Amino acid sequence: MTTADRAWTGPGPAQRQRILGRTRTIAIVGASDKPSRASYFVATYLLSSTDYTVYFVNPMLSEVLGHEVYPSLAALPVVPDMVEVFRKIDDVPGVLQEAISVGATTLWLQLGLWSDDVARVGENAGMDVVMDRCVKIEHARFHGGLHLAGFDTGVIDSRRPAR
Repeated sequence: MTTADRAWTGPGPAQRQRILGRTRTIAIVGASDKPSRASYFVATYLLSSTDYTVYFVNPMLSEVLGHEVYPSLAALPVVPDMVEVFRKIDDVPGVLQEAISVGATTLWLQLGLWSDDVARVGENAGMDVVMDRCVKIEHARFHGGLHLAGFDTGVIDSRRPAR
């Protein structure tokens, strides 16, 4: 699906900032124990640079970054505020239904994931839906952390400073 094919319009920056500001617990569905995977990198950031309580969901794993991994959202000891999805797009409708069933308030789909139908169903269920955005990038954007990735370095010039 190209961006031209997208009928749904996601929340703007101010609303995404409000969503992140009210979120206290995040469940990462599709968590991986492989450092090369985006979910691992995002989890590392969330655990080290935020105050969120992070839960991992993956029925194939028992531990990620020293934390217990749960087989499903229903198995979590809490209702997560946000369900962050690192799964293929075909799996997202099922994750959405599970997120609705447990009472999560936000469904956040990682970069590259988009479904107008999922957005419609989620919003009709009263959820905030964010798609094709990275929680780590958005959190860093709103909390001054993009410099950690080389952004906003204060260098106005492409030339290296004289030594």
